[in-house]
Amino acid sequence: MELKIDAEAWRLRRGMVRVLEALGADEGLTRYVGGAVRDDLLHLPFSDVDLATRLRPDEVVERLEAAKLRAVPTGIDHGTVTAVSSGHPIEVTSLRRDVATDGRRATIAFTDDWKEDAARRDFTINALSADPRTGEVYDYFGGTDDLLARRVRFIGEPLERIAEDHLRILRFFRFHARFGAGAPDSNALAACTARANDLMALSRERIADELLKLLAVADPSPTMAIMLGHDILRPVLPEIERGALKRLDLLVKTEALSGIPPDPIRRLASLVPQDGQIAGDIAARLKLSNKARKRLACAASTAVPANAQSFAYFAGSECAVDRLLLGGEAERAKVIAEWESPKLPIGGGALINRGLEPGPVVAKTLQSIERRWVEAGFPAGADFEQLVAEELASARG
Repeated sequence: MELKIDAEAWRLRRGMVRVLEALGADEGLTRYVGGAVRDDLLHLPFSDVDLATRLRPDEVVERLEAAKLRAVPTGIDHGTVTAVSSGHPIEVTSLRRDVATDGRRATIAFTDDWKEDAARRDFTINALSADPRTGEVYDYFGGTDDLLARRVRFIGEPLERIAEDHLRILRFFRFHARFGAGAPDSNALAACTARANDLMALSRERIADELLKLLAVADPSPTMAIMLGHDILRPVLPEIERGALKRLDLLVKTEALSGIPPDPIRRLASLVPQDGQIAGDIAARLKLSNKARKRLACAASTAVPANAQSFAYFAGSECAVDRLLLGGEAERAKVIAEWESPKLPIGGGALINRGLEPGPVVAKTLQSIERRWVEAGFPAGADFEQLVAEELASARG
């Protein structure tokens, strides 16, 4: 079965026609490549469209500027130029071949051979390209058959591809989680299992980025079960054990029931030990942002708040929702997600105006008022005034 893209629809994308014309797409110099081609053939939504070209980077810049288009040398040493057309960025990369690799980075040379460029990509489903004029899809390694079979398969020998870039181990599982069906490709799984220790050579930022992308798919549980069953993560995240799969599975189901969008940090919290300190240490090791570190540490706890609004007021709604979802409480999580935390209706100045002496007693009294106000369910009006009067009386002795 011949697969094609809708060439006319693609040309209507913002800024695309001018770039294609400038880079000789109708003469066979430039094609659509990568994830957008794959996703379109699967009838999945996609946003960015990347181009590959036989032109060298300096030629790309020259042609874009001649067409009055902005050319940004975003990665020109590696062959990538970003064309800005009608205010929209389009990434253009010259055809390349690998000269040398060390598992983390590659030394490249430019080529004009489409198959040679496709051969340096990781999986067959990512090596597709399409003619902007006709919509014809070029497939050198059986990627379209793999798409139809929902199979993720390395191009060539899996062990060699992993040796070129160790991150491909995690990428294999992410792509299987998103596009695969059934058991993973046996050759690929065997290679990833055999080379799992290679992950230790990668920066923790790259590992975190790939892991969080995997956890963001609709249901990562089956794929994560395969990974933990084959000790894929043990070299870099030994704290994640198979028993955590029950928590992840419960969380995925609870997110769906609540209608709250899935979140990869929340899902990571289900996998790490349910201890805030350990979770925080893992977040630091993965070089997560300060915000993500705090969230992971707060969420990774077996303690489901009895009073969700009180907990949300002091710890934040985000953490409260995370804990409720992790505890399997879809309805309460939905309530807190829609709840707007109230603001304490009095401040220290008002207490002084009511006769309290300035000093530490003001802060102490305000804290006592706030604590009682939250515990009482955020009363207003006369009930709140009665609470304030009682605390003022107590503060005055």
